Amino acid sequence: MAFPHVSGSLGILHPLCIERGRNAEVWDEQGRHYIDFIGGIGVLNLGHGHPAVVEAVKAQAETLLHSAFNALPHRGYLEVVKALDAFVPVSWPLSCMLTNSGAEATENALKVARAATGRQAVIAFDDGFHGRTLAALSLNGKVKPYKNRLGTLPGPVHHLPFPSRDSGVSADEATAALERLFEVAVPSDEVAAIIVEPVQGEGGFRLLDADFAARLRACCDQHGIVLIFDEIQSGFGRTGRRFAFSRLGVEPDLLLLGKSLASGLPLAALAGRAEFMEAPPVGGLGGTYSGNALACAAARAVMDLMSEDKLRQWGEAQERLIVEAHGRFRERFPMIGALTGIGAMRGIVFEDTPGASGADHLAALLVAGREAGVLLMPSGRRRNVLRLLAPLTAEPEVMREGLQRLERALATLRP
Repeated sequence: MAFPHVSGSLGILHPLCIERGRNAEVWDEQGRHYIDFIGGIGVLNLGHGHPAVVEAVKAQAETLLHSAFNALPHRGYLEVVKALDAFVPVSWPLSCMLTNSGAEATENALKVARAATGRQAVIAFDDGFHGRTLAALSLNGKVKPYKNRLGTLPGPVHHLPFPSRDSGVSADEATAALERLFEVAVPSDEVAAIIVEPVQGEGGFRLLDADFAARLRACCDQHGIVLIFDEIQSGFGRTGRRFAFSRLGVEPDLLLLGKSLASGLPLAALAGRAEFMEAPPVGGLGGTYSGNALACAAARAVMDLMSEDKLRQWGEAQERLIVEAHGRFRERFPMIGALTGIGAMRGIVFEDTPGASGADHLAALLVAGREAGVLLMPSGRRRNVLRLLAPLTAEPEVMREGLQRLERALATLRP
């Protein structure tokens, strides 16, 4: 579907226009009802229009819409970075900058790592995704569609296989690839940073191997490399914990935050150790809209709502329903493969069958699901992994209904 005056390069997934939303439910301009398993691609962990967030934004709008923090600081920005220091589970005090988007946080992380180390090279991972801006693109672990027709990208960037129980790559294999990289491609003392997602998003909801995460931490400590964890999609409760890195037993030096940080308003952040965050010169970090007052008000409400107990309860409840449904799906439908991810951050792999690839099956499911009233989204290098991003706050009956609609849509596909 093409929308007038909108670039066709945006690649619209569903040819409809939604008018309103409430938690995990949305209605289009024709009044048709859908259950939303896309959740703004991980932005709406608290759902569409959470009452506490809406009230916080309304109250803020009556006093101050915006101030460019670099020129005229405002209290909302200061409250958000203070709240992040308490919210992020690391053993050292955070130093932060707020940004407009996750890609912008990625770009600034690269600047910080270069300034702190005096080096340029970066190591990233196959199937990773870190944004669509030019330097962020070079980090992404697949070509199509992000790197096509762009020529040489900023670098140097080197990629390693991503070790995970979901990828089939072991910690030993990835470690051997890292050691080989240092031997044949780039010396360790020229590497500024290693960037990795604790749970890959675009890559198909794959959890990083915890043993390899520990090896990465040791490697960075040994060679003076900045370790960056990208939690833009996996953070703010998506896995049932505040951040997925707490499942790995390893702390990063820099942390990328975004998506559900402000429950739908444009806000992201780069947070990290002060010795790194203060490496750029004064004025080297910042942005006109970064830390907008309305978005900051939303973020403060989000962090107030996301207690560890609530996140655990929401995550466990949603995980239980997804695991049960996946078991039914796998018994009934030959194209259904493994369940990837952890907690409520789950993907369903679609396998090839005679006459159709897994990607073909999933492409057909997106249409069938929409017709059945459930909105779905693909992921993975081959676009054969269904990622489930319903709000964590989705009522159990709505979540069950969404999974039932998904099952009815699966039943319409060719085996």
